[in-house]
Amino acid sequence: MSFEKRSFDLMLSSLLVLVLFPVLLVVLVALVISEGRPLFYVSERMRSPDRAFGLIKLRTMPIGADQVGGVTGGDKQREMSRMHRLLRRSRADEIPQLWNVLRGDMSLVGPRPPLRRYVEDYPDLYNAVLASRPGITGLASLMFHAYEERLLASCNTPQETDAMYRRRCVPAKARLDIIYAHNRTLCWDLALILRTAVKPFQRG
Repeated sequence: MSFEKRSFDLMLSSLLVLVLFPVLLVVLVALVISEGRPLFYVSERMRSPDRAFGLIKLRTMPIGADQVGGVTGGDKQREMSRMHRLLRRSRADEIPQLWNVLRGDMSLVGPRPPLRRYVEDYPDLYNAVLASRPGITGLASLMFHAYEERLLASCNTPQETDAMYRRRCVPAKARLDIIYAHNRTLCWDLALILRTAVKPFQRG
């Protein structure tokens, strides 16, 4: 990661922490009332092909649902409450990842950090993808997320979800992440961040 990109991440994520802290407090109170504790969930993700970190999110699944492992598809989404779905749709569950950015585990913009199992199963692909620091948002997140949700919504078991993700999502998202890596600029990063900020308020 370049000095300019890291400086941009630190300055903007620090500002976002200050701006979003009141929002996070309101969300945490609502979660305690409607869902109970724990409020946070830490998932192992890969920062590089050989280095893992703990990705921090607000909990949006029933306790114990993470034991199944794998990505979140139709089989897991049916277990979510209305509050959990709202957090996911608004991406408010990802506010705590600003701490990951400040720590240096992630960037504001980059490929979404993958699970270890996919990095180990597709080493050549993820060697290229993880040449960029993983991000909270990114080109693949914006362009492919809605389509990915529709694909995985048809899956009824963790096995179906995993097979669909491997077959349809892994290669498509990797292509977009590599396009971003070859063309990234701070202006493009800012444009992707702004697009992410307004997306929850757009219809369709």
